[in-house]
Amino acid sequence: MSEEDTPQEAQITLDWRGRDLALIPPAALWPLTDGVLCEALFGRDEASGAQAIFVRDRRGRCLRTRPMYFARIKAALLAHDSYPLIVAIDERPELPWQPQPAFTPRPYQEEALTAWRAEGCRGVVVLPTGAGKTLVGALAITEVAQWTLVVVPTIDLLGQWKRALTEALALDRQTDERENDPIGVYGGGAHEIRPITITTYESAQLHPEILRRYGLLVFDECHHLPAPTYRQIAEGACTPLRLGLSATPERADQEHLALNELIGPEVYRRQPEELAAGRYLAAYDEHRLDVALDPDARQRYERARAVYSDFVRRRRLSIASPNDFQRKILWASARDPEAREAMLAWREARSLALNAPAKLTVLEELFARHRDERVLVFSEYNQLVGEISQRFCIPQITYKTPAEERRLILEGFRTGRFTKLATGRVLNEGVDIPDCSVAIIVSGNATRREYIQRLGRVLRPKAQRAVLYELVSEDTTEERITERRRENTASSTERASR
Repeated sequence: MSEEDTPQEAQITLDWRGRDLALIPPAALWPLTDGVLCEALFGRDEASGAQAIFVRDRRGRCLRTRPMYFARIKAALLAHDSYPLIVAIDERPELPWQPQPAFTPRPYQEEALTAWRAEGCRGVVVLPTGAGKTLVGALAITEVAQWTLVVVPTIDLLGQWKRALTEALALDRQTDERENDPIGVYGGGAHEIRPITITTYESAQLHPEILRRYGLLVFDECHHLPAPTYRQIAEGACTPLRLGLSATPERADQEHLALNELIGPEVYRRQPEELAAGRYLAAYDEHRLDVALDPDARQRYERARAVYSDFVRRRRLSIASPNDFQRKILWASARDPEAREAMLAWREARSLALNAPAKLTVLEELFARHRDERVLVFSEYNQLVGEISQRFCIPQITYKTPAEERRLILEGFRTGRFTKLATGRVLNEGVDIPDCSVAIIVSGNATRREYIQRLGRVLRPKAQRAVLYELVSEDTTEERITERRRENTASSTERASR
């Protein structure tokens, strides 16, 4: 008897139920207990694993689970082959045309695609900013030729990805019978569903129904995905075809380890220095410039550090990670007066180190040295961004800067109307910044990701050498976290080269 002739009550069906994937078992099996039911469906070897991911929906007479397990469930059902299987889901929504790259891939981009393909078209590719991660995404689209959803962290990237894919795949020459533009944007006020659609993490999380349409998911800046809300995007999609792109996937909370399940394993990585050596990125120099605190600031710093250190010592606390600090100091400060005093002392010491006035003197010297070059200045504190802007009469961009004003400032930086720009974290990623040859970190945090992101802002190929300066207050925690970050970077580089 064919599957079409099999009565519905005697077959297994995989279908949607709200946000969940539903397995509708044969009617005769429904009265069985969970364990016996799973054994009948999947066999003895797979029964316990299946039972762990399913929840019985008694009203809907089905087993519910996360859609991300679809490929695994289907394979197990087919392997056991106990009942005919009906899949009421469009697993492979093919593009209405055969995409072809309109560019010549660089060798490392082809290597990345080959490594991704070898893992079943699943996995994370790690490339520096400016290395053409978007083009790797375009190659993935040509490889699978499936309806594709590209998920990006910011509204700015919606347009950037659309322009890049349109050019990389020559989609301005393509027409869809239903729509003139084969690429849609879903987010920032637009709600276009097309064969290739770019959306934000926020929109994809709020509208999980759009995930059902696509056969390939591309996650740009995929280190955002393990966040508690955003991971629902990966969990809510059936397709096993997934590509993660990032310059720095590692997270301080170690949640990047979840990318292995949400997207796939890390399949390819190249460091900035490797691509600079091959002249795919600009050759660059890194300079750390030590700055001394003035006597008054030094005294205040030592006093504040003593308060914090004494609290940690008396309470016998081990602060080995940002999570430790958040849990044992920050959260405790809400109910413990001594913990609050320690937290405020830590904050004061950190501010004194990162915002040392002597850094502005060094900054003035660097501006003079690079008078005719584009220079991008980063600060951890937006207050210092404002002080730099006011003191040197240069524009600033922070999270408070309106979108239109930011666009005009970046356009002025691009055209050379002004050559110096001060900013905070807002330009670390997700914004197309005009090429510049000099970046100055007046203050930053301990994370390798932020440092690599800021380095990437000067790495676009150019004839001259790029340079990144980092201003560090001597004999402070800023000096120690800088050294620790460099050690972590060296360790990551060594692991990636093995």
